[in-house]
Amino acid sequence: MQTITRKLGLPALLFAAGMAVGGATTGVTLAFERQPHMYAARRALFVARNQLEAAQHNKGGHRAAALNLVLQAIQQVDQGIRYADTH
Repeated sequence: MQTITRKLGLPALLFAAGMAVGGATTGVTLAFERQPHMYAARRALFVARNQLEAAQHNKGGHRAAALNLVLQAIQQVDQGIRYADTH
């Protein structure tokens, strides 16, 4: 690391690191921009999952059933996102 810093200088090294990180996140940003509703649904499902996990008692098995359905819905949304990305 010292050798790279000496050859390029710290500002150049930081710029290169920033470009690398920016380039790595571009794919995620583009995927979100192509499917904003699917990603919004995914976030809402994660909120629902967290609320169901935090709920007290099992409510006659209905909380656990709802949690299972939310987890299945998250899987379906993920599969839909992947499908759309490849077709």
